[in-house]
Order: sequence, then C-alpha cells, then structure tokens
Amino acid sequence: MGRKLLLGAVIAALAVGVVSVVGTLHSRQPKLRTLTEQEVVDMMLGSSVQASRGVDTARATQRVKAAISLGKKFTMVSVDDVPDDWTTVSVGGVGGSGAWDYVRERMLTHDLPLTQNTGWLAVQALARHLGKKFDAVVRSESAQTASALILAAELGVPVVDACLSGRARPEIEQQIPWINGIPSTPAALVTRWGDTIIFEKTVDDDRVEDLARGVAVASGGSAQIAMNPMSGKTMKRGVIKGALSQAMLFGKTAREAVEQREDPIVALVKVTDGFMLFRGTVTKAEMKGERGFAWWDVEITGTGPYTDHLYRIYVKNENIVTWLDGVPDAMSPDTIQNLDPKTGDALDGGSLGGYKLGADVAMIGYNTSPMWRTDKGVEVLGPRHFGFDFDYVPIERLQRERRIAIQ
Repeated sequence: MGRKLLLGAVIAALAVGVVSVVGTLHSRQPKLRTLTEQEVVDMMLGSSVQASRGVDTARATQRVKAAISLGKKFTMVSVDDVPDDWTTVSVGGVGGSGAWDYVRERMLTHDLPLTQNTGWLAVQALARHLGKKFDAVVRSESAQTASALILAAELGVPVVDACLSGRARPEIEQQIPWINGIPSTPAALVTRWGDTIIFEKTVDDDRVEDLARGVAVASGGSAQIAMNPMSGKTMKRGVIKGALSQAMLFGKTAREAVEQREDPIVALVKVTDGFMLFRGTVTKAEMKGERGFAWWDVEITGTGPYTDHLYRIYVKNENIVTWLDGVPDAMSPDTIQNLDPKTGDALDGGSLGGYKLGADVAMIGYNTSPMWRTDKGVEVLGPRHFGFDFDYVPIERLQRERRIAIQ
C-alpha cells in the first residue's frame, strides 16, 4: 500500500512537471496576426511612402497578390512578442549600377540561366552556415517589404512588425543594428548566377558594404544578401518598432483620401507629422551609374504656389539632400519622398532613384525615427557621410527657418 501511494505521488509529480513544461512552451508562442489582402496592399503603398525614393508599387502589389492567390498567408508579430530565444533574419538587395558590362557579355557566352529566388537561396545558405533555422523575418528597408513578406511566407514564419532602417538607404551599414553596435554578419550573398559567398566575419559593416557592393558590380549589377541573424533579445534593440503598421497606416491614408476625393498629399503630410516641401515639374534628371550606385542630379520647377521657385535634389539611390532656391531644405537621415500628387504613391522613375522628365511631383519630408538622430545615426546617414561640408539640421528646424514663405 505504501509503495502504491509512493508510486502515485511520483506519477502525480511527473504529471505536474509535464503540464508545467507544456505550459511554459505554450507561453513562449507569440501572438500572430494574419494580414488581410487589403492590409497587405495598403502596406505596399505605405512602404513606398516610407521609401525616400521612387518605387514600383504596382509591381510589389502584383507580387504579394500573386502569392495570396497561390494560398500564401502573411502573418505578422510585434517586436515585444518575439521570444528572446528566436532567431530572425533579414534579406536585402545589393545594387550594382555602373556594373561591369563585360561580365554580362562573358556570362552570356557560358549559356548559363539566371538563378531564381536568390534571396531564398541566401537565407538557406546562411541557415546551413549557422546550423539553425530562422523563426521570423525582419524587413531590411522599406523598398524590400514585398520580398520580406514573401520570404516569411515561404519559410512558414511571421514577419516582424519592424524594420532595420525604417526607410530605404543606399548602403548596408546604414541601419539601426549597426548604429547600436550589432553587426550584420555572418551573412550570405548569392548572385544572379547562383554564386554563393559567406561573410563569416568582417572588420565592420562598412566592409560588408564594400565587399557586397563589389560582388554586385562584378556580377552584372545585382545580388541578394541574407544578413543580421539576431536573437529575439538582440533584435529588440536593433530595429525600428511598428514600421509595417506605419506602412499600412500611410497606405490606408492615401487610399482613403483618393476614394473620398480629398488631397492625398495633404493627408500624408498630416499622418506622417511631416512637411509639404515643394510641388512642380521635373525639368532636369541626369543620372550616372558608378561604383554600384545610381547618382541623380534633379531639378523641379515650381508650379502653383511654388511658381518662380526651383527645387534641387541630390540622389544616391535615395533622396539625400534638397535645396529650395539654393538653400538646404531637407536632408538625410530624415525621409524625403517624391510622390504622385494624384495618388500619394511614390513616383516610379523607371530606374533606381529615378525621376522622369516632365513628371508632376509633390515632395514631402518627415522625421524617420529618433534613433537616426543619434550621433552615430547622423554619422552614417547624415550629409557629411555623402561628402557635403555642412552638418545635419533636422527638417522641422529647416522648415521653421525657411527664408521664402510659400503658402
């Protein structure tokens, strides 16, 4: 009888332990939000508003709708709900404007097909290198929203409601993890022909940029990089929270303004807590591709209340500095966005960072994130980084001190 009681007590204790373990495991499962098709479409438009350059929103929307039609589900998890022991990953495109044309020509003689889904392949290469699976995807920049969603769906994991940069930016090291001391390596890079390169360790993120850009230029102009593998705990201090929710809000705001026959630009200036910078017609758009980037010299001749004024934009893939009649008017790391006045969508300039001659454009600007205004943030994404001999000035101060009052 005593043995039976003892055995019963042991079984009961084990049962409690099992329940306790199961309960602990269950508590670690975060709340996931399944996105509706309308939310995803709004997110594509809103991400273009966040981008700080021209974006092909129609193409991004087409990609996510095609994925939905194939049964893909997009789920999202908040930053605070991501378990500390999860591992997240980001994927970004590395451009190669000014690429070595002779490489393309030589590869044509090899009769090699272009490799598809290079971002997926980069993630798989990085997972093999690390010996672990990824539990969630973090968007690298606003122009990569569709890619992040589709990658997450293909992996069967959620996308985190966050972003490494909150906007688009021309260089890899220009992201929140790096300014907070979190390296982007280990990383895996895959070219259009399937060449796979592992960056196990680099001196710093500047070297990741140099090396990845060099490979992209030498690979006919593009490559995909899987980077920033972070634990959930580390990720929490390496991202801008709520970036995807913000994109949905921006997209919904522009869409509803158009549906209600209101001005989408006015609505976006209000929701971004930003500024109307200029409106006019593109009268100059000169580009040169060099060292892996698209450099544009853009001028916009004012219309309406901006008649007789000139707006100039310096572009390195993204809008970096603008001048109103020769006076600095907005500058990176604040977001400067070129929008279609009729729709509120980002203008598609036909190429990276591009502006089409004769296009009607509305320029708006807003503060991307307080983290970009730290000393390190300004160091890596402020005007002096791009070679200008003046300090960063917040957009609200520049607008307050405008020498020309435009109503």
